[in-house]
Formats: sequence, C-alpha cells, structure tokens
Amino acid sequence: MTGKIREEQVVSTISEDHQPTCWGCGLRLILQSCATVFKCGWCGAITNKNLTKRKDKFYSYRRFRDRCFVSVLLLFMLFFICGGVWAVYPVVFSISYFTGILHSTMTAILSVTSISTFSLSAFKCAGSPHSILWGSYPVVGKGDLDNYTFCHYCSKPKSPRTHHCRSCGMCILDMDHHCPFIGNCVGASNHRYFICFLISAIISTIYASIMAAYAGLHVWPPLTYKSLGHLNGFTSNLALRAVKEIAIAFLSSAVHLSARGLVLVYLFVASASVQIGLAILLWQQLCFIYEGKTYLSNLKSSREDADGGRDCRNLLRFFGCPCSASRYLPAGNSKKSHKK
Repeated sequence: MTGKIREEQVVSTISEDHQPTCWGCGLRLILQSCATVFKCGWCGAITNKNLTKRKDKFYSYRRFRDRCFVSVLLLFMLFFICGGVWAVYPVVFSISYFTGILHSTMTAILSVTSISTFSLSAFKCAGSPHSILWGSYPVVGKGDLDNYTFCHYCSKPKSPRTHHCRSCGMCILDMDHHCPFIGNCVGASNHRYFICFLISAIISTIYASIMAAYAGLHVWPPLTYKSLGHLNGFTSNLALRAVKEIAIAFLSSAVHLSARGLVLVYLFVASASVQIGLAILLWQQLCFIYEGKTYLSNLKSSREDADGGRDCRNLLRFFGCPCSASRYLPAGNSKKSHKK
C-alpha cells in the first residue's frame, strides 16, 4: 500500500423506474428511490404516478339528480310566491290600500332578488381555471407550475385551489362545494351570487312567515274554550291545563279552516323551517370566508394554521368593498385571503 488513494471512475446505470418524466415541463428527473409522488425542481409541478383516470358510471345519474333538484326548487319558489300573494294580500288590502301597495312592492323586490340570484348561482359557470402553458421545457419557465397537479379527467394542469368536480365534469377554480339544489358547483365565479341568494332567501322567508302569521290570525276561526274561564290562580298544574286547553281549541278550530287558511299554515311552517336551514348554511359560509378558506380547503387544512387567516378584511374582499372601508375593522394577523 502506498498510502495513496487511487481515484477510480465508476460508471453506473439508472433504471427507467428512477427516471420519471415531469408532466409539466417534460424533463426527466433522477430520484433516489422509486417515489410515486414527486415535485419537479424546475417548474414545481407535482406528479403522482398512482393517480389514474377512473371511469365514472354515475355521472349521468348525478346530472339528472341535479336537474330534478333545480326544477323542484324553482317550482317551490313559484308556488311560495303565488300562494303567498293569493292567501295574504286579500287580508292586507282589506286594512288599507296604501298598506297593500307597500307590501306588494316589498314582495316584488324580494321575489325578483331571490329568483335572479338563484339563477345566477345555478346557471353561471362556477369558475374555469385559467389556461397555462405546460408540457415542454422551453415553454415552461422556472416555478411556473409551482404546486400544480395534473387532472386526468380534464387532461390539463390544476392549480392548488382548483378541484375537479365529478358531478359537473370539469375543474372548478376556488371550488367551495357542489350544491345539488342549484345543480352547480359553488366556485370563484358564482360564490358571491350564492351568498347573496342565501341572504335574500332568508329575508324573504322571514317576511313570509310574519305575513302568514298576521294574515292567519285574521282568517282563523274563533276559538272555543271549555273550562279555561274556570281556572283561578296560577300554579304549574293550572298553567299546563291552560296550555292544553288552548292547544285543543286551536286544533278543534283548525278543522274549520278554509283553503286560504290551510295555505297560510303551510307557508308559515315551510318558511320557518327553510329559514333555519338557510341561516345555518349562511353562517357556515361566512365563517369560512372570514377565515380566508373554502369548504374544501378547510377540510384539507391542518390544525396548526386553522387560526392564521382570520380577518374581517376577507369579508370585504369577498364582497368587493373598497379597501378604504377596512380601516374601520379590526385587523388580524392574516397572511391569507379568500382569493377570487
């Protein structure tokens, strides 16, 4: 041994399994192991070799289901408006002509607003992703496809905030969720219309429940009590007996309700139940917007950054308010915003 280390040139071969091709820029990458998910060091695209296109057997069924939901909801809204006008406004106009004109104007405004915002959220494209160059190295620059993935259904790049909807059969930018009641996804292009529809529908149902209750009290048959006048004093037993007597009197008089009275009862129950469900949905949506998230991004976010994007300015950006109005709102430590 001479104590010197001889330098040797070692020639090794790399198998094809360790040289996958990036879908974004077309470059062949050398991996240390047979990784199934990797990120290109040039364009930043993420490749997952395990993802393959699956045949969707229920696409036609979901489209038919969505169309049925939209048709039923439109018919319900038209019945709600026409039934309310037929049942309520004879009572309203009997009070005074000015009162009837005032409530007719309010009904027309709420009806047009609810139907127009519903139509915009249901029939407007939810948001198709922007076209971007991909596929070859000279065209794709460094970092142009950072964190992009490849959609095997649409055969095109998919940004981090883009999701493929199997019910709509397309990629949706800033997708929140797919709503079967509007037969469409809620995304970057129609999310604002969807929130406006929820607000308009809640206001309309509150107004309808108040008017139905007011008109119902005028057309309800007189109540007949059997022993309510003989109850003296106030104890828990007497209170229960009084409530029971009033409930029996209401049910007994309901048998003699006219068709207008039955429609008023249905309008009150339906509007009260619908407004509760819509209020819960609206509160959930506003909370996600306040946090700078969507429903899908909230499902994928970790607990560590759950409080990182909360800011009242996210609500202003979402509704398109001027930036000068944000100075009057409390500022958060947000680094994220609800991008549209």
